[in-house]
Amino acid sequence: MKNQDRISIVAIILAGGKSTRMGQDKALLAINDRSLLNHVCTVAQDSVKDVYVITPWTTKYQDLIPPKVYLIKEKIVLSDTDNCPLIGFYQALQQVSADWILLLACDLPNINSEAIQQWCKYLKEVDDSEIALLPFHPKGYEPLCGFYRYSCLPLLKDYIDQGGKSFQKWLAQYPVKELPISDRSILFNCNTLEDWLKVSG
Repeated sequence: MKNQDRISIVAIILAGGKSTRMGQDKALLAINDRSLLNHVCTVAQDSVKDVYVITPWTTKYQDLIPPKVYLIKEKIVLSDTDNCPLIGFYQALQQVSADWILLLACDLPNINSEAIQQWCKYLKEVDDSEIALLPFHPKGYEPLCGFYRYSCLPLLKDYIDQGGKSFQKWLAQYPVKELPISDRSILFNCNTLEDWLKVSG
């Protein structure tokens, strides 16, 4: 299911974090005899047209990703030594072209192609005024596991140019459609060793 009635979709996977709380590179954690990054890439590849990984460490990851997944070199632009996820998304968004962008974190061990393919069907229901289709929880939208219109790029640029770094604060400025999620365990992401042990046993 590569397209939904002529809607073009590509995936961007964020792999730019330092995994400080994990104590080791999350993208390299082994799941089903492959890296977590490879797992997320493969799931995305099964679901959408093209898949891109944005990371400062393209050399480290180039042998871990599946064939025909494209690496985008992330440039560190903040005054500290690490970009925020919003900056990584913005840089990658400038390098792709599609109607919709599926944005995924690299630390989603439970993500699967069946779920993503089901989610793609909801894109036809998004109003023209809505810039994203994202899961919602009491603390706000889940920004790193959902869809964004490619046309949101100018809005994102304006926000970042004003010093914005927060997905939640940016999304709060515009209409967003909630993505229905039947199994919220799919959204589980691994930030700590304790999180990882819940998945790997």
